[in-house]
Amino acid sequence: MKTYEEWKALAKKIDFPNTAYINGRKVDAFSGDTFDCISPLDGRVLTKVASCDKADIDIAVKCARDSFNRGDWSEASPQHRKKILLIFADLIHDNADELALLDTLDMGKPVKLSRGDDLPSVVNSVRWYAESLDKVYGEVAPSDMSFLGLVLRQPIGVVGCIVPWNFPLDLAALKFAPALAAGNSIILKPAEQSPLSALKIAELASEAGIPDGVFNVIPGFGITAGQALGLHMDVNMISFTGSTKIGKLFMKYSADSNMKKVSLECGGKSPNIVFADVADLDAASDGSVGGMFYNGGQFCLAASRLLVQQEIYDEFMEKIVERVKNIKVGDPLDPETEIGTMVDETHTKRVMEFIQTGRQEGAETICGGDQIMIEESTCYIAPTIFSGVDENMEIAQEEIFGPVLAVIPFNNADEALRIANNSIYGLSASIWTDNLNLGQTLARHIDAGTVTINTMKKYDISFPFGGLKQSGIGRDCSLHGLKKYTELKTINMAITNS
Repeated sequence: MKTYEEWKALAKKIDFPNTAYINGRKVDAFSGDTFDCISPLDGRVLTKVASCDKADIDIAVKCARDSFNRGDWSEASPQHRKKILLIFADLIHDNADELALLDTLDMGKPVKLSRGDDLPSVVNSVRWYAESLDKVYGEVAPSDMSFLGLVLRQPIGVVGCIVPWNFPLDLAALKFAPALAAGNSIILKPAEQSPLSALKIAELASEAGIPDGVFNVIPGFGITAGQALGLHMDVNMISFTGSTKIGKLFMKYSADSNMKKVSLECGGKSPNIVFADVADLDAASDGSVGGMFYNGGQFCLAASRLLVQQEIYDEFMEKIVERVKNIKVGDPLDPETEIGTMVDETHTKRVMEFIQTGRQEGAETICGGDQIMIEESTCYIAPTIFSGVDENMEIAQEEIFGPVLAVIPFNNADEALRIANNSIYGLSASIWTDNLNLGQTLARHIDAGTVTINTMKKYDISFPFGGLKQSGIGRDCSLHGLKKYTELKTINMAITNS
């Protein structure tokens, strides 16, 4: 990891990609429009990015469809696709410093996370799916001797990948890596708050040997480019990560267009349940703090509802507060920084409004709660803890997407389970207990796609990841995340006895 001074020096020299990437070429928006890409670190305009809309989506979809129909990727041998994707992964690895820095300058993520966590994860995703693509088999259906029933997995076609700003490249890789591995052509639409790393990685895709038209990146706003992608009649699938509100729009877009397949990973309000029988309260408190305040709470898996059993409530909260007060909030270019900025001023205001709402609802701020100005930026928020939270308060129900923790006491396992399931979301949950029978029983009854016991490790490329209820439809990661980018085709052939 570079030093603080080295990162600052590199930030002064970096070139910012700012055009769309269609059919293997950098192109301006058809309209010529641009939007300002503003860094939350200091409010400066990093560059003006092509503001694409329906016309650009139409061009990109046609290029993607043409590339798919040519078959130089969709019908390439698994061995060929694997070779190219492994070269792609190596190029990402070789350019990791630049890609990480683009994300840090673009949306305020600490470089400790963008370079130390995100980029290794991106490389691993591409390599993992490259190595997996030739290990997904078709089937021979059981039938009588007069037929041979073959079940094939074929690429689905043109896939629109729409990603949020909190993990700009990491979440993109969880879509484009399996989609490409399966043989599809893709159109990646990054969030307007964080388009830079996606534009850079498209260049690396071409350099690796991915054919023109297979990997396209369209920067722009959701209401224009995103909507046009969702409504396009020649897009076969949308894979979306973002808010539940916008996820529902893509379901509607599918219904209003060609009934395209939709995969959604949406919001979360994850419960983290700590029982009094936990022997290692330090491990539980460390996990609880990390599980909430990682990336400044700007992630869907944030354990933002902390449920603590009454017998240990005071002792446990002392440990939590002590740890939170020692979190370093500061310049994202400093490798020691743990929480950087919020993504922009608009989101900072939204998080502060939730904090004000919590106070108005009667919850007590026992830590943080303040907006901080560091150098020229007001996009910093001190990590905040609310106690005295009722489970039905807005801060206990809404996804805040910032460093705000709501703490709720409980008496017994039945009450904990009821509170945990009192949410429209069902993305993840965590349980801390030395009674593994209790842990397993609760895990089976909590409405969540992922449940961890005595750990906060909720993500691994080999685990299927996704939610229940209004947290989404479908799964990312694992072989399930590869298979969803394929269609099943049955071929039934008559066999006649000669």
